[in-house]
Amino acid sequence: MCVVCSGNICRSPMGEVVLRSMLDDAGLAALVEVDSAGTGGWHAGDGADPRAVAALARAGYDGSSHVAREYDLAWFDVHDLILAADEGHVRQLRRWADQAGVPVGPRHAGGDVEIELLRRYDPQARAAGDIGLDDPYYGNAEDFERCLAQVEKACRGVVVHLQGVLADR
Repeated sequence: MCVVCSGNICRSPMGEVVLRSMLDDAGLAALVEVDSAGTGGWHAGDGADPRAVAALARAGYDGSSHVAREYDLAWFDVHDLILAADEGHVRQLRRWADQAGVPVGPRHAGGDVEIELLRRYDPQARAAGDIGLDDPYYGNAEDFERCLAQVEKACRGVVVHLQGVLADR
């Protein structure tokens, strides 16, 4: 699975780090591989935004080893689920999948990869009709804290979803 945002320095690294931690806590780390990427390569090779690393650290996560990268179309072959930060990322990923000839949708329905919004897995966000993940990049520490809280809620839902999927196998 891959978490995707714009430059892979704020939202998607937070998603990757939080998901890894929650999957480990749930005993699923050996069964699910998690990484992250951006739809653009502006920050490729950079670490995560220091404000994202700080927000993660305050919550007990370690984002210090992250290295930003741009999504590579060849990765559609290795990802079953791509979790996008916002609708713009979903559109871009679907365009790329179409260019690569990769069917989008669940495997049981003939797809090769599912492309979803990360916050789709947060029942409260779904009920409120607000499933885009706000970009904290132009904000302050409070914006990063709010983004991390959104990521954590969504990741809890992803873990519950994966527990159900893996139990069915």
